[in-house]
Amino acid sequence: MARLDNKIALVTGAARGIGAAIARCFIEQGAIVIVTDRHAGEAIQLCEKLGENAYFHPLDVSEEAQWQSIERFVQDQFGRLDILVNNAGITGFLETHGPHDPEHLDLNSWHTVQQTNSDGVALGCKYGIRLMKASGAASIVNISSRSGLVGIPAAAAYAASKAAVRNHSKSVALYCAQQNYPIRCNSVHPGAILTPMWDAMLGEGEARDAAIAGIAADIPLGHMGRAIDVAYAVLYLASDESVYVTGIELNVDGGILAGSSASPKSS
Repeated sequence: MARLDNKIALVTGAARGIGAAIARCFIEQGAIVIVTDRHAGEAIQLCEKLGENAYFHPLDVSEEAQWQSIERFVQDQFGRLDILVNNAGITGFLETHGPHDPEHLDLNSWHTVQQTNSDGVALGCKYGIRLMKASGAASIVNISSRSGLVGIPAAAAYAASKAAVRNHSKSVALYCAQQNYPIRCNSVHPGAILTPMWDAMLGEGEARDAAIAGIAADIPLGHMGRAIDVAYAVLYLASDESVYVTGIELNVDGGILAGSSASPKSS
């Protein structure tokens, strides 16, 4: 039996990168997946590739009215939601003017990052809880980041927003437990995952290869991760295999947060 048979799942920011990998993994494991994103063209193309169990719905996670539209869609089409993955997020480097360091930060840029990364997750949990109370066993998985656990001097807004995701996940987990809702909530913290989000920082050609090699040198496992590596972690937390797991943070970072920034030396 597939690990997500008969589960209704919704993934935000699912048109590319980690979100697309999660949607694809969920489909392979038997779920019906609602693919949401601001980039309608890419999301629709993904749904066509994923087949009849994939549905597209547009969503800007920072807009509450659009979450209300999602709520009506899910309720009308399926009557419940079993899995919610709040994956949509931005660094702010491409989407705002910045700067993003603590001394010179631009407040409007700060707010833009918070609206997507922090407000978007809070709204997702709000409407997810409403839809999930009809589920027999539901799971919210919030995608935070390594940056939500350590400081990032040049990306203060991003780091703060991802720290908010980590903490809010614990609040949601405890709230749902207190209310006796059949809903768990956990956060996943990717680090150094090679996705399109990195493209602007890595450059092209030989420069890109050199940048990736430089990053890999500081990862204990010796290489950057893949989107599917994160998807597999999310799959565990989304499935009933983790039925006794709530309020945790799961790091998917090649060992970076274990405390060593250097690759292990051969003996």
